Amino acid sequence: MIDLKGQTALVTGASRGLGYAIALRLAQQGAAVHLVARNAEAVQQAAQKIAAETGVAAHAHAADIGDATAVQGLFDAVTKISPTLEILINNAGVTRDGLLMRMKDEDFDEVIRINLRSVFLCSRAAVKSMIRQKYGRIVNLTSIVGLHGQAGQANYAASKAGIVGFTKSCAKEVASRNITCNAIAPGFIESDMTQALNEAQKTGILASIPMGRMGNAVEIADLAAYLASRESAYVTGQVFSIDGGMGI
Repeated sequence: MIDLKGQTALVTGASRGLGYAIALRLAQQGAAVHLVARNAEAVQQAAQKIAAETGVAAHAHAADIGDATAVQGLFDAVTKISPTLEILINNAGVTRDGLLMRMKDEDFDEVIRINLRSVFLCSRAAVKSMIRQKYGRIVNLTSIVGLHGQAGQANYAASKAGIVGFTKSCAKEVASRNITCNAIAPGFIESDMTQALNEAQKTGILASIPMGRMGNAVEIADLAAYLASRESAYVTGQVFSIDGGMGI
């Protein structure tokens, strides 16, 4: 069984969805968790819920992690509470879908800023302390869209493909310091977004998935917990697709 007792994790985009599920799983395995999101009220409620359910320390931080100054402030705040940071989960992401010819500059830039630049900013901040302690686990959430592309999501696909390249480069840089960096590429996962799809859309999606069903957040969280643990010590620079076979 994965044991994360005595370790501290920071999870971005943690007020709901995959980020919340991952933060909950890490806490269930014993890690103290720092939840980060832009909505202060939502992330505070998420942290309180995790603390009540697991009995471990769960701290809430409201920050725009696409902004370098905000990220520095975030890590300063985390350091005041937790002397070490062993685990970083870069999960935060947004979409601004649209066809390429109609896509606005600001919609492209914002997706790159939140989805990709935040991974760079948070990883850079975390690696400084991880190198000093000669231990760390970084897990980045990419997407099957970043591996295969998707019409109407050129900005999102570019941001998620960028995470793949960043993950592999980061892994090579920090491997000698006992720090690993891996990525998870989810396929279609049950969420508020997929619940809003009509039956025809759901049928079309399921037809493209060999396993015939969508995944769920717990399945993503379980892999994230493994990659965040000491048990994954010899795994780095990898991209793990959890997509029910879509990418076969």
